[in-house]
Amino acid sequence: MTEDVHVPIDLSMKGMVALVTGGTRGIGKAIAERLLEAGAEVAVCARSEPETLPGFAGRDAVFFAGDVRRADQCRTIVDQAAAHFGRLDLLVNNAGGSPAADAATASPRFSESIVALNLLAPIHLSQAAHGVMAGQPGGGSIINIASVAARRPAPGTAVYGAAKAGLLGLTVSLAQEWGPRVRVNAIVVGLVETENAEQTYGSAAALHEIAAATPMGRMGRGADVADAVLYLASPLARFVSGASLEVHGGGEKPHFLDIVARSMSKSRGGS
Repeated sequence: MTEDVHVPIDLSMKGMVALVTGGTRGIGKAIAERLLEAGAEVAVCARSEPETLPGFAGRDAVFFAGDVRRADQCRTIVDQAAAHFGRLDLLVNNAGGSPAADAATASPRFSESIVALNLLAPIHLSQAAHGVMAGQPGGGSIINIASVAARRPAPGTAVYGAAKAGLLGLTVSLAQEWGPRVRVNAIVVGLVETENAEQTYGSAAALHEIAAATPMGRMGRGADVADAVLYLASPLARFVSGASLEVHGGGEKPHFLDIVARSMSKSRGGS
């Protein structure tokens, strides 16, 4: 029987290098800044450089331009980050998303673009990162940012939901293939309030209603996802691979409960 090894509680990432895709805004920026706070060297990528890069206490992320929907650029981004820092310990596949679209009329080009961003990009980036991590001391870790849309119906974003479901399947398969050198995990993100929340969810009133229906009484924040990334990337998660960590505040309230409540209320009122 192997004796348990005690690992001190330490979330420091000093000396480690992380690449966060889509790390210039929203959840990605929160992740990048949390990793910087923990001491990591951080690279971020997006199609265009923002006016302000993620930073913490005078330390900024390094930016690499690229379109992760293109396989050749995925490899270039990873190679540039590894060359700049001399290694790569963590890849966070965060870039993703989708505008609303009618599944019956969405064009092939639209659907292919959504799949490319949300599923193919993590595949290409992970392959490139594995080439670096598998051959370096300490191996590495990959964290895929998925969505509750992968676990429940996603009307209006059907292709996005399907791609994120594929991302969860990819996570467990890569964890099997690439262990023990590379751990691969996913975070299943719920409804999150970002800088464009009202545009995403419709209005401030809609945000309030969504928050009230969540067991935790609020919507998620970028910091909630960033803290989950920090845990999965740390030595505390040394035996965690192929896992999907749900960060959704308890999940969305099933609609049928509202129907039942209204029905019971009408019944009591009529008695």
